[in-house]
Amino acid sequence: MTATDNRPSTPATPQETAASERQVVVAAPRGYCAGVDRAVITVEKALDHYGPPIYVRKQIVHNKHVVETLAERGAIFVEELDEVPEGAMVVFSAHGVSPAVKQEAKDRGLRTIDATCPLVTKVHQEAKRFAREDKQILLIGHAGHEEVEGTAGEAPEHITLVQSPEEADQLDISELDNVAWLSQTTLSVDETMETVNRLRKRLPLLQDPPSDDICYATSNRQAAVKQIAAHSDLVIVVGSANSSNSVRLVEVALEAGAKASYRVDNAGEVDPAWFEGVESVGVTSGASVPDDLVQGVLDLLTEHGYPTATEEKLTEENLVFALPPELRRDLRRDTSGD
Repeated sequence: MTATDNRPSTPATPQETAASERQVVVAAPRGYCAGVDRAVITVEKALDHYGPPIYVRKQIVHNKHVVETLAERGAIFVEELDEVPEGAMVVFSAHGVSPAVKQEAKDRGLRTIDATCPLVTKVHQEAKRFAREDKQILLIGHAGHEEVEGTAGEAPEHITLVQSPEEADQLDISELDNVAWLSQTTLSVDETMETVNRLRKRLPLLQDPPSDDICYATSNRQAAVKQIAAHSDLVIVVGSANSSNSVRLVEVALEAGAKASYRVDNAGEVDPAWFEGVESVGVTSGASVPDDLVQGVLDLLTEHGYPTATEEKLTEENLVFALPPELRRDLRRDTSGD
């Protein structure tokens, strides 16, 4: 005969009930993309091989933590090449540079390593090809962004910048003929296509680029955040303020149904007041963010009574880019000489 415990069960406390209803979901893919990984490794290997200082024009990638870490190892970040001593080694950032910058480096006798993301280089090649065909190019992007400046510098006389769907409506197209469009690689996919659709209404023969300019990582991270935002009261995006793709993730999360979304550089910028009344939290990060910064946010959530995060994976990313050829050449030469 089996004994039965007839003692009344102890009801869960309100705190325990609330904790059991909470959930944290972290998006995948998130964080480093292939272009960012390549650029950061380029600076690290340059420091190892040539020794510091290694100069870097602009931020190698748009993440404050990454830049500070590389600076501690001996990288010196400059805004323009006139800050680099003649004959020094300089790395061009993942966002790309214009031909004028490359020529300036050559004129000053600087040794250069070009860490431009290959997907940005693809847009540069498209701009040059459209220009050779004497097409007018509508470049969708943000004024002042390094990537836009680099692409526009490939064919400045052919390129007109369009920053939003509203600008597409206001654009003077009375003298535009034989027109193509290109875009910055880190934009909102949905807003970019809205801009293109508005342009196409006014320019039915508008030519598309040979392939999508929005990079795979930007597209994947936006699709992944849409997936978690649909069932999140709060979405926290880890990424720096000057990271275009990180800023876009906040916008995409709100559009996809998140009740609130904030961008932070790290856990130290999270305001605990955001957690009031919040049961479900989604976490993701921009394409230039190391995963330890995301883990810091997840640890903070745990400290505030949230459970261990579960990962929602949208797709696998396995793309890897080779290091810049000039760096590979010197590394091979050093190895063969041993």
